[in-house]
This record gives sequence, C-alpha cells and structure tokens, in this order.
Amino acid sequence: MRHDAAIAAYYICPMKFPPSILDDIKARLPASTVVGRRVRLTKAGREWKGLSPFGKERTPSFFVNDVKQAWFDFSSGRNGDIFKFVMETEGVSFPEAVERLAAEAGVTLPKITEDAVRQEEVRKGLYEIIELAAQFFEAELRGVRGAEARRYLERRGLSGDPARGFRLGYAPADRFALRDHLAGKGVTSEVMIEAGLLIHGDDIAVPYDRFRDRVMFPIADVRGRVIAFGGRAMNADAPAKYLNTAETSLFHKGRLLYNHHNARKAAHDAREVIAVEGYVDVMALTMAGFPHAVAPLGTALTEEQLALLWRMADEPTLCFDGDKAGRKAAWRAIDVALPAMEPGKSLKFALLPEGQDPDDLLRSGGPAAVAAVLEAARPLADMIWAREIEAGPLDTPERRAAFERRIGAVLGALRDEATRRHYRAEMDGRLAALFPPRAQRGGRYEGGQGARATGQQGAGRPGGRGRFGVVNGPPQPLRASPSLARSAIFAGPAMGDNPREATILVGLAAHPGVMRAFADEIAEVDWQGHGALRVCQALLQAVVDGQADGEGLSRTLDSGPVSDAFARLQRLVAPADRLRLALEADEHAVSDMIRQALVLHRRARTLHTELKAAERAFSEDASEENLAWLLDVKARLSSLEGTEASQD
Repeated sequence: MRHDAAIAAYYICPMKFPPSILDDIKARLPASTVVGRRVRLTKAGREWKGLSPFGKERTPSFFVNDVKQAWFDFSSGRNGDIFKFVMETEGVSFPEAVERLAAEAGVTLPKITEDAVRQEEVRKGLYEIIELAAQFFEAELRGVRGAEARRYLERRGLSGDPARGFRLGYAPADRFALRDHLAGKGVTSEVMIEAGLLIHGDDIAVPYDRFRDRVMFPIADVRGRVIAFGGRAMNADAPAKYLNTAETSLFHKGRLLYNHHNARKAAHDAREVIAVEGYVDVMALTMAGFPHAVAPLGTALTEEQLALLWRMADEPTLCFDGDKAGRKAAWRAIDVALPAMEPGKSLKFALLPEGQDPDDLLRSGGPAAVAAVLEAARPLADMIWAREIEAGPLDTPERRAAFERRIGAVLGALRDEATRRHYRAEMDGRLAALFPPRAQRGGRYEGGQGARATGQQGAGRPGGRGRFGVVNGPPQPLRASPSLARSAIFAGPAMGDNPREATILVGLAAHPGVMRAFADEIAEVDWQGHGALRVCQALLQAVVDGQADGEGLSRTLDSGPVSDAFARLQRLVAPADRLRLALEADEHAVSDMIRQALVLHRRARTLHTELKAAERAFSEDASEENLAWLLDVKARLSSLEGTEASQD
C-alpha cells in the first residue's frame, strides 16, 4: 500500500511521535468517530459496520471495533488503526495524520528535540521500574511482613483467586524497604523519585519510601501496564487513609480510571459501565459479578475521566455513597457533564442507602441488592431537578423566581443546541407541575416546597401574620394547604387496570413465542390492576400446562371471568400499539416493545412505592425536607409518564 513505508519508518524510529502520545490520541478518539466521518456506520452487535470506502459494494464488509481501536475491510483485505485510516482515505503522510488527529483530540505534540528523545527513553525505563515495585509489593503481601495485611483483605472479602487479577500487595513499614530492594537491582534514587516511589526534598537528607505499612493497589494504564499505586493505610492513625503516587510523566490521576484496562471489554459487552468512588468498591463489584466497574483516582470526576466513561457506554452509571459527601459528588458530576453532553450521551445516578458504599451493600444484601440499586438509577434530569429543589425553600415569589433562574442557568451550560432544547422542554413541564397557573390555584399560590404555614394563614389566626406581616403566634409546622393536597402533585396512583399493563399482556397473548420467552419475567411482575393479574395468571397456567400456543392461549382467554378481564385490557390498548402488536407483527419488534414496557412498569412501581413512603413521612413530620422528597418523587413520576407519552 502507498503509505506502508511511512508507517514502517515510524515504527523503526518512533521518536518522531512517542508511542505514549499515540496511545493518548487513541484513548481520546474512538475509532468509530474517526471512521464515521467517511463511512456511514451502523451498530452491529459489539462492532460497527458500513460499506467499504475503498470500493463499490452493496453488502457491508467494513467493520470497526472500538475496543481494539481498529478497522477491518474484508472486501479489500485492508485493516489498521485511526492513523492508517486517515492516511488511506485522505492521502496524507503519517506525520500529517498524527497532527490532524492530535489537534482533534486536544493532544499537544512534543517538539523533536534531544531532550524529548531523552524523556521518552526515561519513560520506557519507568515502566520497568514500576513493574519491579509491583512485584516487590506482591511478594511482601505473601511474606511474613504481610500477615496483618492478608488478614485485613480476608475480612474485606478481597482475597483468593478473584483478587489476584488486581495484583494487590503490601508496602512494609520500613522506611527504606522498597528503596533498598530496587537499589539492589541497579535502580538509582533519582529514577525512583522520577517514578514517584520516594519522598524527597531540600530538607530531606536521604529520600525514603513514599508507601509504608499500606495495602497496595496497582494502577494500570489502558494497556494494562502498572504506572502508579494507591496505598491504603493499615494504621488507623496514619495522616492519610489513602495515598496515591504523586503526578509523574506516566501518571496523571485526572486522566485515568482505576480498572479501566480490565473493565473496557466487559463494559463493551454489557453496554454499560459503573463508576464508583474507591478501589475496594471496584474490586468488590467485580468479584460479585459486575466486572464493568471503574473508579476515579481519589479525585472528583474530571472531564477527561467522563470522556473515558462515555467511550465505554452512552449512559454510564455513577454510583455514589449514601452520605452527604456522595450527594455532593453527584452534584459536582452534573456540572462536569453538562458542557460536554451531546445527543445520545448522558449519565445515570445510583444513590446508595444512607451510610453505605457498594462494598457495604454487597455484604448486607448481596449482588441482588446492588442490582436493585443500579436498576433504580435516576437520569441526569432528575438529579438536576433534585439538586435545585434542595437548594432552598420556595415559599415566596422571589424564591420561586430564583429557583427558575437557577434551572435556566444550569441548562445554559449545555452547549449542544438540540440537547438544550429538549432539557428546556423537560424542565418547563416540571415547573408547570410545581407552579400551576393562577386559575388552577384558586387565585393564589398554595404552598409548594418550603412553604411555611406561618406565611399561608390569614391575619389573626394562630401562627398567622397580620396586615404588616407581624407574627401573631408561635410558628406552626409546615403543612400542605388543602388545595395543594388535592392537586395533581399529591394525587396517588390509580389502582385499576392501566394501558401499560394492558399493552404488555395483550402483546404476549397475541404472540405465543414471545409469551414463552417472557414467562419467568412476568411471573415476578407486581401487577397493579386486578384484571391484569387475572390475565397474567391465566397465561402462566397455559405455559405450565403446555398450552402456550396460539390455539391454547385463545381457549384460555375465551373462558369465564378471564374473558371479561382480557376484553377490558384490549380496550385500554392505544390504536397505534394495537397495530404494532398485531398477529402479523415482527416478533423481535414485539419483544423489544414489551421489554421496554416492563422496564417502565418496574420503574413506575418503584416510584409509587417510594411515593407512599414519602407521603407517610410527610404526614408524620411535615418538614421542608420531607416535602422536598415528596415533590421530587412526584416530579420523577411525571417525567416517567412524559417519557411513555413521547414514545406513544
């Protein structure tokens, strides 16, 4: 090929563009993004496919794999990385391709100087030295000095074969244990300092080990090479519970994710990635069956880390601890995400029970408890709303105006016009539900989040205000006014049959193959309507009796009370949905439709359960916090109903 010689020359003399720079560019630019500018790609399982740009064809034979960062053209036999693709399609040299992609990725290319060549040679040596350190820590964990560390890991459930893949180690309490070990292998103190392994300074006569008496967590780059460490103190009185390697030429903690190299393929297969707060949480989740877990390295989520998450999944789930710090971390993540969002890219937030982290939840409830928390993850729009609702009371016109202004300012951070427009519509709908028009309020504002009874009572009443706002008595507890209590904001869910349940069951009845595939799943559904429950039981009995074919299901649904219940469900299905569920409809499309409806159903039932808890809490303690919770749940229910309506 035309540019093979140029590529070969590069690999023979890589100092023109150090491999670390090329890796950085690849890490920031998915192959599908680069190729997608020239080839119309569609998702094909774990890959992307399209028509070859190197010849005319009718059937796609061109594939792109983001995990391998490579493309394959089976019609011409060509393949390569993003640099080669630009060379082949744009007719440029290798240096030009690198320069173009570096500019797009925001990577600064080094000038070709003797110092740059020397620095690259130093970087190569650092990989070897840090690997030697990792091997030393691993050996120490297995040795006599690592006995207490081993017991700690066993108590945390982080021992045995599953944990070996993380290459845990132990740094002895001796100030010079690692230094002397590496010195014995010919490594100088200067190189150890460059690798971030020693503490040094003008006031330190003899540099000493940075990590002492700590369980060691090796940190790897995207290629799996150890480049740094995180250390967990064994001594409770240590100044820092967790300590990371200082920033080095290899290690920039704001640009990396712990376990990224292991989680990348698992996330690609699962089409989701979970970001938690700590090393132990990542290990615990991985060992419990969630290998697509990663963590920032002791910092708040950065733009670079968010970009890495979005490369693994379109909607990463951020799983934060159930405390104030975890909530603040979620708020910060919102501000990081908004400017970078674009169509199809967002975040979900899984908030753990108060006082628990993922490791705690696994110990108390097992993998099923974690799965339930992840299933209930809230979309970004919910978190924006909850954050601003919690920012302060809404009991005066000025405060309500300030609330609307805060929402507007948050949405102003969205750079993508289409995304901003849809978020604006979403928030306008929520604002309309929270602050109904004047005619719907009986001529005045009746309560709202943070509204106090002292401001809603008439003059002369206990706890009310006189003409000039003078309090006539002791303040009363926060209560929703009668009109607010009757409004849609506080209305509970209807308990009869509903269109969503009708759609699911009518679709299953029309397609026996789909019914058999979903039998186990619908057996666990908490049906809201009595008719839906009766029809579901009849369908499941037909499966158990081996009568789940077209004729058998018809006989089952044509008999007695089941027939009446099924007829009522049929009348609830929207006309458009009847067409999509007809006997001649494609079963794959029907399966997708029912699966989506079941997901919405589970979310709705979870929210209704939370709503009852919020209503009970508010009736027992009419605090601002409980009212905020109640309004937040209602807003999420409204958002879910809006999602369903838009799909209809």
